[in-house]
Amino acid sequence: MAWNRENPKPPSPTAALNIPRLRKAMTDAEHRFWQALRRELPETQGRHFRRQMAIGRYVADFVCLGERLIIEVDGAVHDDVHQRQRDAERDACLRGENFRVMRVTNKDVILDMPSVLRRIAMALATPTPNPSLQGRVEF
Repeated sequence: MAWNRENPKPPSPTAALNIPRLRKAMTDAEHRFWQALRRELPETQGRHFRRQMAIGRYVADFVCLGERLIIEVDGAVHDDVHQRQRDAERDACLRGENFRVMRVTNKDVILDMPSVLRRIAMALATPTPNPSLQGRVEF
């Protein structure tokens, strides 16, 4: 069941310009994740994932618009306290656009892909808990 099918905020010019560069510079973990996502969770019932999609001023790693789900594959740089604060602000902004944000680590993608895919499948199967709280579910 889709959370909200409205279109996301239009991309900022800067975010739109960054997409080709980010797609070419995908990390090994992002590349593996993209391949596994396409292989293990094929498109069904509007569950099409896009990679490196601009939403407002941000570029999300992977997005399922039909389910308003963003998946971020985070490397070690996201362990830094300042980066965590920026990530929290970014996630809050995206949740304000009615997206759910799921963060997985490079390590989990490389060492335990089945668990990562199960978490995503569970998120896709989760119905909207409350229309007034759309996009406010923590993972």
